[in-house]
Amino acid sequence: MCFILIEPISVAALYGRGRFKSCLVQTEKYLLECYRYIELNPVRAGMVDDPADYLWSSYQSNALGKSSRLRTPHEEYLSLGNNEESRLKNYRDLFSQEIAPEKQKDLISSLNKGLVYGNERFKDEIEFNLRRKVRVGKTGPKPKEFLL
Repeated sequence: MCFILIEPISVAALYGRGRFKSCLVQTEKYLLECYRYIELNPVRAGMVDDPADYLWSSYQSNALGKSSRLRTPHEEYLSLGNNEESRLKNYRDLFSQEIAPEKQKDLISSLNKGLVYGNERFKDEIEFNLRRKVRVGKTGPKPKEFLL
């Protein structure tokens, strides 16, 4: 499990007027999807054509091996390969395919609403432990088990 803070890339954010958004992220597979989403934001915004061209991203470090004192590799990143060369290649390979629209929609919704991003079992476990809803639910009265 990992707690990740994500800041939208915008001119306002560069000058300290942006809003931090966060969500709880299941590490297996979902964390690397978050990395892809974040590092493709400048491409989607039309700021650059390739994530490697955006200087303020960790893509140059994660995919190209540029050293950075600001980056500490997560164990999910380290599991991409047995050595740096294979990790760099496997990380770049993650960007060869688009994020599935339903996964991107789920990530954006989780992020904007401060919910949990992961599989249903993970969400069930977090809801049980926190005794509160952590996903978008149906409208209407709350179930009794979540009322305090």
